[in-house]
Amino acid sequence: MELEQAIRTRRTHKVFAPEPVAPELLQQLFELARWAPNHHLTNPWRFRVLGPSTVERLKQIAEHAAPGSAGKLDRAPTLVAASVYTQGEAAQQTEDLLASAVAAYLVLLAAHGVGLAGYWRTLPLLDSPAGREALELDPLETPIGLLHLGRPRQEQHVPERAPTADFVRHLP
Repeated sequence: MELEQAIRTRRTHKVFAPEPVAPELLQQLFELARWAPNHHLTNPWRFRVLGPSTVERLKQIAEHAAPGSAGKLDRAPTLVAASVYTQGEAAQQTEDLLASAVAAYLVLLAAHGVGLAGYWRTLPLLDSPAGREALELDPLETPIGLLHLGRPRQEQHVPERAPTADFVRHLP
């Protein structure tokens, strides 16, 4: 798939086939993510592929926090927690957060490029004490989202986007 086509056609999917993404394919996606730009080459992103027992723990935490919300963790056959490892002063922490967000998006874009579907879900419970424990986060890590990955079961409509004139300014 051409890069421009991948960027223009990647969509959020919430209906997946039941088969998990093969570990070898996940490794290819993470290999591409490591090329995200990052100031001082800190490589601040962290990814955790969640196994069944971790997903069950998160479902219990989710049900306790917001009854009825655990089912959303069953949407995709493969879940990847993305986080940022931050250290240093505030400017470096901001750089690391943004670099980690780019790396997470690269996973989604690369997944789309090989025919997978996905979506990025921010989930406050991941930063709760119980969520942090379930994900085995280091004290210097902050979760940035949960990537849902799998084979799509339906086509997604590509919505219209605002014209660039709505959000780009050229300054003198």
